[in-house]
Amino acid sequence: MTKKTFLAFAVIFTLLFTVWGIVRTVKSVSFSTNCTQYLKRAADATSVEMAKKELEKAIFYAESKNLTHGRVSIFLNQPVNDIGYWYENMKVSYEELENLPDDSSPLEKTNVLMKLRETLTDSSDGSLVVTMPEGISIYPYNVSYFWWGLISSIGAILFWILLIIAYVEDWD
Repeated sequence: MTKKTFLAFAVIFTLLFTVWGIVRTVKSVSFSTNCTQYLKRAADATSVEMAKKELEKAIFYAESKNLTHGRVSIFLNQPVNDIGYWYENMKVSYEELENLPDDSSPLEKTNVLMKLRETLTDSSDGSLVVTMPEGISIYPYNVSYFWWGLISSIGAILFWILLIIAYVEDWD
């Protein structure tokens, strides 16, 4: 192989890896905007009505993207990667809000909102983060994205190294 061939492959694999990173970022931002932020708002809501409204938006998005069952894991089937459990938690939480009688006491409403907050969020490094399976933003294509990222990154590194060696060793 010539130096030009190594350069061409290095650039192609680098572009593939860059596109992978951009697509992952766009998918993550889209999921955050259409689901995660509504879950956080539901957890932060100060009234049952506000919480129901925000949680309903997140559930609608999950259902429209078929995020109701399955696993986001590629190698390990850990419970933390179960989309069905995450989705059912949202649905059950919404039903609890929906079934709360209008004449409930402020204490009952506060308890339901506190339970919702505990269900939807976890504490991490002193701040609240929304509980969800990692990699859900690219579900059901997690395996494809894994291979795309792995092959493009290894290919880019390999061909840049080969290009450097070709120049140092003066390969033709």
